[in-house]
Amino acid sequence: MTAPLRIALIDDEALIRSGFAAIIGAEPDLEVVAEGADGVDALTIARSGKADVLLMDVRMPKVDGIAATERIVSELDRPPKILVVTTFDNDDYVWQALRAGADGFLLKRTRLEDLLAAVRLVARTDALLFPEAVRRLAAAAPKRKPPKGIGDLSDREREVLTLAARGLSNAEIAAELFLGRETVKTHLSSVYTKLTVRDRTQAVIAAYEGGLV
Repeated sequence: MTAPLRIALIDDEALIRSGFAAIIGAEPDLEVVAEGADGVDALTIARSGKADVLLMDVRMPKVDGIAATERIVSELDRPPKILVVTTFDNDDYVWQALRAGADGFLLKRTRLEDLLAAVRLVARTDALLFPEAVRRLAAAAPKRKPPKGIGDLSDREREVLTLAARGLSNAEIAAELFLGRETVKTHLSSVYTKLTVRDRTQAVIAAYEGGLV
């Protein structure tokens, strides 16, 4: 039997934490293992290695969710997955959090089934979470200088990255391009190296900011 996914809840509102805990705790494959009220707590929990996924509010006292995400991603070799939780899906804080290294985001008004699906998706699959919303955020975000490495991508790497930005998983990209899954993983690893990014989400953001997508 597969061990439950270990979830930590980081929010300065106790009512929000208790609501999420009740929803998540009712699922047999999910387990709430820690709670925190600010980014300092998030750092402590992430360093402990006890959580697979952090559900983290953006606006918190002491250390906010963006700063906490930056530190967790930069300090830890194997950071937990981070889902930032926000009130508005067009909030510039969300884009900043994704650029900082968050793996996706959730709205506090999201449906229960979508909350649970998002937690499982970000923890257990390689697909981009909510690609349509990321696309909208990218369109509204300030334009930046194209990241180094965009021009170094091969045609195949560009194809793979473009499909990843559309929300396709590695298996779906492999089927679309008639490639093996391991070949897709190899191309994505090369993309991450050339763009000097950590993961899929940051690669997609670089693709949007570089005008590739």
